[in-house]
Amino acid sequence: MEKKKASDPVAEINVTPMVDVMLVLLIIFIVITPMLSKGISVDMAKTKNPITMQAADKEDAVLVAISRDGRTYLGTDQMAPDQLPGKVKDLLTNKLDKTVYVRSDARARYEKVVEVVDNLRSAGVESLGLLTEELQPDAKGGKGSPAAAPPSGAQ
Repeated sequence: MEKKKASDPVAEINVTPMVDVMLVLLIIFIVITPMLSKGISVDMAKTKNPITMQAADKEDAVLVAISRDGRTYLGTDQMAPDQLPGKVKDLLTNKLDKTVYVRSDARARYEKVVEVVDNLRSAGVESLGLLTEELQPDAKGGKGSPAAAPPSGAQ
């Protein structure tokens, strides 16, 4: 009887399982990422000297957004500005931090922003945070260009 000769060991790495896992992870991140943003996405005004408001990133922060076309959102729920006082009062009961943060699109009509602020004031909100993005200076020392920054604004 002759012995069968064993085949040579494979010197290549099988990357197919790794690629499968990476594609699954990529799909998970693509699906989850939009869910991580709070409220709706607006192109906020850019400022040179913002005040950082870390509390706006908290899970229980009350965010009101005004879109470019003037629609008003409390979190992700669209509503008329005159409905804000009742809903905001409910959200602020039993909270220590009674600040409401306003994210307005830079191209939204000022009239809409004033209407929202007026309605928030009628709800008894004493502290408003107007969220902006920081204007990043160019490397050339030029005028500056907008860049993603943590929420900041003025009270």
